[in-house]
Amino acid sequence: MDVVSDAIAAVRVGRAESRRMRVHGRWCTRFAPYGGAGFHVVLEGSCWLLPEGGAAVSLAAGDAVLLPHGTGHVMADSPADAAAVARAVPFETLPAGAPAGWDAGGPGGVELLCGKYRLDRSRLHPLLRELPSVVHLPNRVGRHPELRAAVDLLGGELGDPRPGSEMAVPHLLDLLLVYMVRSWTAEGARGAWPAALGDPVAAAALRAVHADPAAPWSVERLAAEAGVSRATLSRRFTALVGRPPMAYLAWWRLTRAAALLREGSEPLSAVARRVGYGSAYAFSHAFSREFGTTPGRWRAAGAVAP
Repeated sequence: MDVVSDAIAAVRVGRAESRRMRVHGRWCTRFAPYGGAGFHVVLEGSCWLLPEGGAAVSLAAGDAVLLPHGTGHVMADSPADAAAVARAVPFETLPAGAPAGWDAGGPGGVELLCGKYRLDRSRLHPLLRELPSVVHLPNRVGRHPELRAAVDLLGGELGDPRPGSEMAVPHLLDLLLVYMVRSWTAEGARGAWPAALGDPVAAAALRAVHADPAAPWSVERLAAEAGVSRATLSRRFTALVGRPPMAYLAWWRLTRAAALLREGSEPLSAVARRVGYGSAYAFSHAFSREFGTTPGRWRAAGAVAP
């Protein structure tokens, strides 16, 4: 696993929810704040996203937008004024297709794929925490071909469901999330994590930790993986990632363990071995210190912290 994949896999819960809708004329619909991440893909036409506390964003066909922190927002046919936004229809109340009472005729129809991902924010990786409230990925020719391909495939599956679509669509939605996060990091975005993933020394150490978190890593071994001295690794890794290499390793091991407890029923001793602890006792002690509860209670509570 790589850092981006691990960061997403550790907090994803259940399947993404999505809905395709087509509207014409004047329209304005509200999406309430959400504990996960929301997204929209414009399949046809153009519209506006109006985030709470943020500037309006113009969206065109092929554009994708991710709201990684579940920011409340409005989608509308135009950058509506405050009064129009206040009258926005809650998205959950809309019937499928063109909502009753709206202008369903005339040119300029807009087709959207709207959805959300459920995330366990108790273990949010700092890479995801650093994402801005709105990640807008315009449909630029030659940019992010994987994201464009995923959008095209999703549009095809949703527009013409065929045998296997019930399995294809959820997996394409998961790919869409990966590609949106990857595209953000590749856009030269400001922040510590895009810089860390672009730095050969920090990135090499991160790849090693995420590829095999149970290995008996030390600063010396990680420095050898990165081809630098211990001092150089410690300095660059800490500056970019925000914590020393061994502190990050300890945190990631426990974060990965929390996901394993959520996902399966392996005994604690097996989970401990998979994340690099020599005994269930040592693992339980470290887990309790990090999460404020024992691994057994975490699992029994559904592995979702309050």
